[in-house]
Amino acid sequence: MRLVFAGTPDTALPSLRTLIDSPRHEVVAVVTRPDAQSGRGRKVHPSPVAELAEEAGIEVLRPARAGDPEFLDRLRALEPDCCPVVAYGALLPQSALDIPRQGWINLHFSILPAWRGAAPVQHSILHGDEIGGASTFQIVKELDAGPVYGVVTEAIHPGDTSGSLLERLSVSGAGLLAATLDGVEDGTLEARPQPAEGVSLAPKITVTDARVDWAGPAMRIDRQIRACTPAPGAWSEFRGQRVKLGPVRVVPGERLPAGEIAASKARVLVGTATDAVELGEVQPQGKRAMGAVEWARGVRPEGDEVFK
Repeated sequence: MRLVFAGTPDTALPSLRTLIDSPRHEVVAVVTRPDAQSGRGRKVHPSPVAELAEEAGIEVLRPARAGDPEFLDRLRALEPDCCPVVAYGALLPQSALDIPRQGWINLHFSILPAWRGAAPVQHSILHGDEIGGASTFQIVKELDAGPVYGVVTEAIHPGDTSGSLLERLSVSGAGLLAATLDGVEDGTLEARPQPAEGVSLAPKITVTDARVDWAGPAMRIDRQIRACTPAPGAWSEFRGQRVKLGPVRVVPGERLPAGEIAASKARVLVGTATDAVELGEVQPQGKRAMGAVEWARGVRPEGDEVFK
């Protein structure tokens, strides 16, 4: 089939590479978000999907909105049979959905109908799911509610961050997406409506959501920090400045008042409503990331100082 691939971040790259290499399909163009500022220098860079497409000599479309008339005209001219989507990051109007003969098929990183929305992997870790996955489905106007073609599953490990789980799912999901497109082309695969039961929503996790509440139980804090790693990054305040926190380890039997810091030469513990947690990597505001012991050696927390 003639494909126009829509995607933006690194997560989409395994799928795009798989489809470029497929002997059955031709990627005639990609659609991605406009170039954006990134990095410390805030320089403007193309998206990872745009960079890969340009290396492969594939046309790149960067509409400000997917409903822009110029973009729709170009999409019609390309005559795609299908438009696969992986983490594109923008809403698709009906005028765009109507163009490809086989519609737009999305690779979504949850087992639908669970975790519809922008942050399915983060919410699956945040809520303590033991199994995650990815689904391919036909895009319809309602958010992530279209009929499903196929699913792959992935065990969520106790130490998984949203980054590590998404990395695995992006690879297994690429195979699922390719198999889905093969089945659609052959006419051997039929999408089935999502069940009405089991719907849950996964809205974007904001920086405000990522602030650690030390009055909560250790298990919830552990999940929150892992869910927010690498983005948007869990954090707390110390001496009025923000400190970014990497994954922690729950220390059974150790108790401290919520937020209280106990530093030694070997480790740094912080109190919660239940067991204390041992800090891992710490990044003070405006500084590099470092181990918690190194951080504590520099700031020398007093006995009555706490994370807030």
